[in-house]
Amino acid sequence: MSYLINSGEILQTIQMINQQHLDVRTITMGINLLDCAGMDMNACCRKIYDKICRCAGNLVKTGCDIENEFGIPIVNKRISVTPISLVAASCAGEDYAPIARTLDRAAKETGVNFIGGFSALCHKGFTESDLRLIRSLPEALSETELVCASVNVGSTRAGINMDAVALMGRIIKETSERGFMGCAKLVVFANAVEDNPFMAGAFHGVGEPETVINVGVSGPGVVAHALKACKGESFDVVAETIKRTAFKITRMGELVAQEASRRLGVPFGVVDLSLAPTPAIGDSVAEILEIMGLERCGGHGTTAALALLNDAVKKGGVMASSHVGGLSGAFIPVSEDAGMIASAKEGTLCIDKLEAMTCVCSVGLDMIAVPGDTDADTISAVIADEAAIGMVNNKTTAVRIIPVKGKTVGDSVDFGGLLGSAPIMPLHHGSASEFIARGGRIPAPLHSLRN
Repeated sequence: MSYLINSGEILQTIQMINQQHLDVRTITMGINLLDCAGMDMNACCRKIYDKICRCAGNLVKTGCDIENEFGIPIVNKRISVTPISLVAASCAGEDYAPIARTLDRAAKETGVNFIGGFSALCHKGFTESDLRLIRSLPEALSETELVCASVNVGSTRAGINMDAVALMGRIIKETSERGFMGCAKLVVFANAVEDNPFMAGAFHGVGEPETVINVGVSGPGVVAHALKACKGESFDVVAETIKRTAFKITRMGELVAQEASRRLGVPFGVVDLSLAPTPAIGDSVAEILEIMGLERCGGHGTTAALALLNDAVKKGGVMASSHVGGLSGAFIPVSEDAGMIASAKEGTLCIDKLEAMTCVCSVGLDMIAVPGDTDADTISAVIADEAAIGMVNNKTTAVRIIPVKGKTVGDSVDFGGLLGSAPIMPLHHGSASEFIARGGRIPAPLHSLRN
């Protein structure tokens, strides 16, 4: 792809970077680890470590070089790997925590921020390896710093594996007993995608090449700045303004992705168009919705505003990149968005409204802190609700819910860095235990039969 950029565009981009928090949120290298499989756990770990270090040894340096030469902030450099439940399936032993520790060592050696792919895909049922990995999650996540994990429990084609939903409620609860940060690195999906560059849900899918570069761009502050000039204008103008802004943001991401691909000698995969907020003031998805005319994010009208934003971002971004993928839309992680933190603290943004918002945006209930005494079946029921939205609407949904031991509604928790802080949010009373105990599989919807 050729780039014809005039001086005006260059000056606009400089202003976006310096004043409006524009950045490339992540360069993520995906690495196939299937050739590291074997019966001996130690040998498997050794091969995993060696391959990651060999493939991603120059990833961080390359990202920093591009950042310095182009003047474009690249916030994170990350790695995603083949789901470990596939890689480790032939290993002897019940515990996959040694592999998690190996991934953590490799991440630290290469200098990346996170490594994703300690994952299992069990939307239609469990393999023995899936179960071993899931049971290893509490230990694996509590004993590592940089390892992220995900489990896919449902899909539009397969339905929802309610046995997996029930198990993940118990696993999240057990993980939280060892420290809440483990839960911040664990996400439960429906319709997980294979080329997601964002954590904690990134993994390198089996349909991906040997290695690949995927880039996630971000720019809520840029969109918010552009919309301030649209006060009183119709929604047609608002949508068009977002589309034009998303095009500019994505062009920058495409440039970085192509350059990283060339320098590393690794195929370019996709640009993920997602607007990913940070706790910084002026870098908020909630602020965009409020600029559209809402008094506070979470009030009536929020879902409609978010639907417009999500659609316009996709329409604008898709024209600016040769390959768009990942999740591509607007993220609503409560702890990572200053506007959402404020709305949640005052009670305007509640779990029910967040669930409604997930019907029209990227992913789902993200970075939700809940009381430490929340029971496992309630967590499972939250996962089931979100998975149902994904299954029926043929979209990716997810839950990253964090029971914080010793905390209750009215308290707050600080995760640090880009993960931000969050108020402890209330969940509904009333047991879902009998519902969750049924087990089995919720069948796929009729419209899944598209062949």
